[in-house]
Amino acid sequence: MKSIVLAVAAAALLPLMSTLAAAGPIERACMASDRGGNRALCGCIQQAADMTLSGGDQRRAAKFFKDPERAHATWISQSSSDDAFWDRYKQFGQAAESYCAG
Repeated sequence: MKSIVLAVAAAALLPLMSTLAAAGPIERACMASDRGGNRALCGCIQQAADMTLSGGDQRRAAKFFKDPERAHATWISQSSSDDAFWDRYKQFGQAAESYCAG
């Protein structure tokens, strides 16, 4: 009986687990943030990221959700690679804003 209950519980959680596993880094960070939790919005933001950022850029930008100070440090950095990333990040933000606006 216990194994049947566990099997039913696992079957019920499987779609949720596969959705989270398929989510990109921006969507996962958005969902985990204190302002997140809106799957539709976070998914839309991930789609904008997929259109504008490489995988590495997405992983880097996802860290900003947890540590906004990291975003600020990147923004004020005088490194040419940080400047190039910031330009791509701004394009992502503009795309997300226009693509996901309500």
